[in-house]
Amino acid sequence: MGYMKLLKSLKSEEALNSKQYEILEGFYLSFTQAVTENNKPMSAYEPIITQYLQFVIQENQQPYAFEPYHRAIRTPYDYYRLGLEMMRPLIAFAHSKIHHARYIEEIETHLANQENVILLANHQIEPDPQVICLMLEKDHTRLAEEMIFVAGHRVITDPLAIPFSKGCNLLCIFSKKHVENPPEKKQEKLLYNQRVMHQMSQLLAEGGKCIYVAPSGGRDRANINTGQVEIAPFDAHSIEMFWLMAQHSGKKAHFYPLSLSTYDLLPPPQSVEKELGERRQAKCAPVHLSFGQEIDMINFPGSQHLDKKTRRIARAQYIWELVMQQYCLTRSCAPLHPLQASS
Repeated sequence: MGYMKLLKSLKSEEALNSKQYEILEGFYLSFTQAVTENNKPMSAYEPIITQYLQFVIQENQQPYAFEPYHRAIRTPYDYYRLGLEMMRPLIAFAHSKIHHARYIEEIETHLANQENVILLANHQIEPDPQVICLMLEKDHTRLAEEMIFVAGHRVITDPLAIPFSKGCNLLCIFSKKHVENPPEKKQEKLLYNQRVMHQMSQLLAEGGKCIYVAPSGGRDRANINTGQVEIAPFDAHSIEMFWLMAQHSGKKAHFYPLSLSTYDLLPPPQSVEKELGERRQAKCAPVHLSFGQEIDMINFPGSQHLDKKTRRIARAQYIWELVMQQYCLTRSCAPLHPLQASS
């Protein structure tokens, strides 16, 4: 049974509400169009997207309970591969690029020496982890498969996101933006976050871990007036927390900036939505990853003669500027994809 036939059957059985049906129908139609525009046969991807729909329904009926540290599920079903194969036909690989790939070799050397690497990055779309892994899989397979992503609560509670999340190594945390809502759950969320921090401390103490974190606590969004995608500001407290945990781990840690240009694949809603169930419109587009030089977390420009609080803020601003500069560079030097030029 194909995707749309199954979707309509589920609607008639009232296994989906009307909003979920509209979201899943819209996603399928946009996915089909994007795959076709990328000169891929939709028939090759119908089985995988239909399997995805079956998993969404499964999560609707019996939600998966994520541990504070979730290891990617590779068997009996390979959810890691599901996520990659769902995103693969959307990416215009001929126009995509990893910039400054030489830093990846540095990172892999640190990991081989049982030292830790923290990637301080922006975040643009829900499946950023899958896009990163797809770009790394050919030449850096182990790094792709073992990378740990710090995830917000939405990707572990939204049935449409959970099948992707099951395939990632995740440290699941409630961001500062969402810990207050609803108020009666605040204490429970704070306790959960403490468990996550404890788990993260253990991972860092083991060494050899590469952790991706978006200090903004959310996705980049387009400016409502200009339409330009803006890199969300980085939270100084978040960066300071990772810096202190890394220092106390007993293992050497290296911090690198990473810029992602993935927005066009699956643009987020214009504003942050408190409720689950955002609409997803897939597109065919190129993507860019840009790794930067290792960050000196102590002696960075403008760090002299600052008190502790001001220093934290200055460091967060400096790292944000590194990510922003690389992002602007990739956007300006990247050739315009034909599909974008005609849109």
